[in-house]
Amino acid sequence: MSDLKVEYEQTVSRDEAAALLAQLARAFSGEHDAEFPFGPGTVKLHVPGSVRAELEVEVEDDEVEVEIEFTWPLPQRNDGLAAAIAPAAKAATSRPERANGARRPASAGRARRK
Repeated sequence: MSDLKVEYEQTVSRDEAAALLAQLARAFSGEHDAEFPFGPGTVKLHVPGSVRAELEVEVEDDEVEVEIEFTWPLPQRNDGLAAAIAPAAKAATSRPERANGARRPASAGRARRK
């Protein structure tokens, strides 16, 4: 079970989706922390030199779902990390969300801490 989970979902054009992927690629490149747009705010994460990458494509009924997931271990447990990310969670409460990008009807977003 996660200590902190923040999700955000919105409908975007193909060009906007491509721009978001390009921003994520730039955020992950280089020796600096990854900072990228997330809903109405931004998220900044420390990304190590190597991460586990997973790509999933699922076709079901009348919908195609593409998930791109990156995971890496935290260097050590630090409650300050959750506090540092929490402001972004509060900023992302204006829209429905789902981390995998699947569509969901428009309603209030959510940020949860488990």
